[in-house]
Amino acid sequence: MADFDGKVALVTGGGTGIGRATAIAFAREGAKVVIGNRNVEAGEAVVKTIQDAGGEASFLRTDVSSEDDVKALVEHAVSTYGRLDAAFNNAGVGGRPGPLAEQTTKNYDFVMDINVKGVWLSMKYEIEAMLRSGGGAIVNNSSVGGLLGFAGVGIYSASKHAVMGLTKSAALEYSAKGVRVNAVNPAVIRTPMAEGLAKTNQIEPDGFAGMHPIGRIGEPEEVASAVLFLCSDKASFMTGTATCVDGGFTVQ
Repeated sequence: MADFDGKVALVTGGGTGIGRATAIAFAREGAKVVIGNRNVEAGEAVVKTIQDAGGEASFLRTDVSSEDDVKALVEHAVSTYGRLDAAFNNAGVGGRPGPLAEQTTKNYDFVMDINVKGVWLSMKYEIEAMLRSGGGAIVNNSSVGGLLGFAGVGIYSASKHAVMGLTKSAALEYSAKGVRVNAVNPAVIRTPMAEGLAKTNQIEPDGFAGMHPIGRIGEPEEVASAVLFLCSDKASFMTGTATCVDGGFTVQ
């Protein structure tokens, strides 16, 4: 994998699941890691895990739907470590499932504020910081739901389509200035969100295995590997892409 020695990486939603795995992977590859997370206990636990393994990490409580929080997180990264080289905008929610005609504006606002506004705010301040330090790489966590339609989760799917629109637009605007922007599009990954979806459907998380041609659900570390690759110099000619980490889900 990539060598992130001397680089600074930021992860939103870094307390659990894919975010946690990615923060740990960045640290393992030598990066100084800044974690933003709403749950303080979870975020601080990841920092301790990284530090216990000999890495460097810092945490700041962050609600990505708050501009003040996001700005403070990026400023914390720069003031603590001097620069920002990579960012994984992972914080997201599934919202309440159900047919569109039965949805509420409260659920719509909740999902869009975190999944879309949160990604936009994160990029807004990350890009500014990266331009000041000579460039960088951003990865946004979309979903197979950002490429396909799914009955029962229309608002979530719309939010992840919006993430792809933001990703492509930012790539066009900033790639020539040294900031590459890509997305990862996971299918069902073994995370708290997947566990919640499984509970709603009254099945075990592995009950989703048959939806994937590879015959199983994914692991957070598999998405983390894709994120680190996209943030590395090995992906230097990749920008504006949707990178499916989906066990073949989207090709069937």
